[in-house]
Amino acid sequence: MDIRALRYFAAVVREQSFTRAADSLFVTQPTISKMVRQLEDELGTPLLLRQGKSISLTDAGKVTLARAEDMLHSMQLLKRELIDLSELKSGELVFGLPPMVGAAYFAPVVSRFREHYPKIELKLVETGALAVESQIRTGEVELGIAVLPVNTDDFSSLAVVNEPLCLVAPANSAWHGRESVLLAELTEQAFVLYPPDFTLTAHIANAFRQMDKPLNIVGTSAQWDFLAELVGARLGITLLPHSVAQRLDPAKFDLIALADPDLRWHLALIWRNGAYLSHAARAWIETTRSVLPPTKDKS
Repeated sequence: MDIRALRYFAAVVREQSFTRAADSLFVTQPTISKMVRQLEDELGTPLLLRQGKSISLTDAGKVTLARAEDMLHSMQLLKRELIDLSELKSGELVFGLPPMVGAAYFAPVVSRFREHYPKIELKLVETGALAVESQIRTGEVELGIAVLPVNTDDFSSLAVVNEPLCLVAPANSAWHGRESVLLAELTEQAFVLYPPDFTLTAHIANAFRQMDKPLNIVGTSAQWDFLAELVGARLGITLLPHSVAQRLDPAKFDLIALADPDLRWHLALIWRNGAYLSHAARAWIETTRSVLPPTKDKS
């Protein structure tokens, strides 16, 4: 059995699309389709149900995915253990980082790590926090940043950032001059937010469900600065972490603290429970501890 077929199959399930899976692996879509079809032929049973744009797993597909994730993780483990023989004199660290997190918090960590371990190749994978969790499970990424809470059965974590969210609205909005605002006051507004697979958007959507209110999303982007441009164009309002919102020009935006205590930007460095951690990963954890003092997890 070709290990690539298992990797391609897991990517299709994760991305819910043959095209997006091909893009994420830098191969062509026909290559992905061919390898998945060969895997199904080799196993003698369908693994995926294709209904329009929807992809779901058959019973055999669910079993195969679980075993594929174990095998992919084992392959990554073997590579890391062999690299470790050089004791940080060479090797790589693959780190999952949501786009907003890198600019706001982790540039100093990267700088310190590069200063101390210049021969370690650092590969930063920019993707949503939920995707980071998925990629850590399969071993594609060794460490990453996620939004708490995470499943403690799956992950160990080091909480590093805990700050409030801010309402970002056009200057001279209805909330101009306010020090704080409650989410309940925003239920009739149009929002521009991160895509649905980003954890912050999921948390906001869940808060709206708890209030039994619809969340009106009129635009999405994976980049916080473009979300701000959409707000400036008066397409809608958004919610950003305090430290990110403070980068915006207060002459162009109203920046008001969100007073809801349960809706905060609480980030953690996470890794797979019980997994082998390379020396590079351990060094990254210690570097993070020194640059970003751990916060208390109140989740």
